[in-house]
Amino acid sequence: MDPVMGNRWLRHRMLQAGWDALSWIIAVPLALVLRYDFEPPQKAILLGVLAGAGAGVLHVVAGSVFHLYRGRYVIGSFDEVFGVTMVTLVIGTVGSVLALVLPATEFPRSTFILATGIAAALMLGARFVWRGARQQTALRREGARTLIYGAGDAGSQIATLMLADRGSTFQPVGFVDDDPNKAHLRRAGLRTLGTIDELEDIVQANAVDIVLVAIAQITAPRLQDLDRRCRALGVRMQVIPTATEIVGGAVKLGDISDVTEEDLMGRHPIRTDEGQITDFIRGRVVLVTGAGGSIGSELARQLTRYAPGRLLLLDRDESGLHALQLTLDGSGNLTSPDLILADIRDEQRVLEVFQEVRPEIVFHAAALKHLPLLERYPQEALKTNVIGTRNVLAAADATGVQVFANISTDKAADPTSVLGYSKLITERLTSGMPGGATAKYVSVRFGNVLGSRGSVIDTFRFQIAHGGPVTVTDERVTRYFMTVSEAVHLVLQASVLGSHGETLILDMGTPVNIADVARHMIQRSGRDIGIKFTGLRPGEKLDEVLVGALEQAERPLHPLISHTTVEPADFTALTDLDPREDVSTLLRRLATLQ
Repeated sequence: MDPVMGNRWLRHRMLQAGWDALSWIIAVPLALVLRYDFEPPQKAILLGVLAGAGAGVLHVVAGSVFHLYRGRYVIGSFDEVFGVTMVTLVIGTVGSVLALVLPATEFPRSTFILATGIAAALMLGARFVWRGARQQTALRREGARTLIYGAGDAGSQIATLMLADRGSTFQPVGFVDDDPNKAHLRRAGLRTLGTIDELEDIVQANAVDIVLVAIAQITAPRLQDLDRRCRALGVRMQVIPTATEIVGGAVKLGDISDVTEEDLMGRHPIRTDEGQITDFIRGRVVLVTGAGGSIGSELARQLTRYAPGRLLLLDRDESGLHALQLTLDGSGNLTSPDLILADIRDEQRVLEVFQEVRPEIVFHAAALKHLPLLERYPQEALKTNVIGTRNVLAAADATGVQVFANISTDKAADPTSVLGYSKLITERLTSGMPGGATAKYVSVRFGNVLGSRGSVIDTFRFQIAHGGPVTVTDERVTRYFMTVSEAVHLVLQASVLGSHGETLILDMGTPVNIADVARHMIQRSGRDIGIKFTGLRPGEKLDEVLVGALEQAERPLHPLISHTTVEPADFTALTDLDPREDVSTLLRRLATLQ
């Protein structure tokens, strides 16, 4: 601890202990004065001072035992109120018992009952005054004047952190909230100034610099509207993470960030059963293939929250594993036995890994995903997406994996591309695995994830930064979008809820027009950049679908997860596929097999 901070901390604790002792020295004689109707005997006052001093010493000793003066509680918090009250009651009880058993004097036996209440009032009153003074001092500090949208728990946490942090660059001015029950609410010394409909007036009246959205479940359309209004007002908008990104339910100042295109397009109100997911993961051996990729790395980060017995991360990309390890433990030394360098194309190597680590749950996220490249090189899609998945499935079956979740894509629904063909084949292979009472094999299908490598947002961002033009294939193209953290969280929930052989389909909301996304990003950049339409690429659709025309999907267990089935296939279905065939022949075979 910094010496200056350490001295300040010690001084505060000594002041607390000194005041608590003094409170008893004041409380006991005062109780006597009240007991004797303001005419106490002289000897009684002397006994009261001595008894108060003794109670004060005992209180400091007991308070030290219960860590009242060792930084356990925030000053003026409910926890401290409880701690102070309990210690005061203990001392009051001891004093009352002694008064009863000792010989009768001018010191009435009921004195300590009254003194206990007075002492508690003095101790707690001083703490509330202290906290209020600190709060008012913090409210007068310099910083960016911040209006907090959301007066709930997250907003209150953020406001308290801003006021408690002496180095904070934020100066909270109040809340806005749409809940009429919070119209007159005060939290952390700040009041609710109105609703979001009054934003313009509130911003101008309070000289606001930043509007902080402290609602983890806020949706993309609401954020887009707020972004437009904030830009018109010339104020900066910032956000807290989505609910799935907040670890342990607590928001930190470091979590606050500028709003991004991913926030403006991909946020969905996601609700999952955390208890189910925890019971599913805790204590079990979990393996993630493709762990260095966008989906795999986010899976790894979220899985660590649920305390798996062991988390094994497999990828052929050593740089991807290095980057992932940095985000997990900050070491990046690549010495952990839980990092596995292997290529799923290598059947024997995959089996060796599974036999060595014996995973109970497998999330299979390893795949090639870039549609234009796979149209040109379908043999690579066959080697990785199809044969690689077959190798992982075979190893899982041979080693008794209990739950296998194959990560798929919306392009597998009524496929028209090599990527779609290959991923539908993986769904069929997964569905065809033997399972039942001892094993469950499912696929999880979803659309584009924002924040993944190669996302269209990254492309547009680069093009805008370099002066354009922004390239879009067709003005009519639409796609489903969801943030990577929300998609992965639903993958975990789907893996719990799915039955053997099912394909689980995540609700991605409403499809988004890609040209509109480009226009929005250009507008936010403030630059004069054009859009160039390049035409649909081979295998590309105007509109993706999540459920195929011949598939029947239902939502029996979760409002954002549909259940369907695909025609099962076994490994013999791959015997006619040869990566060495010419491209056109291989394309036809893939299209026929799917």
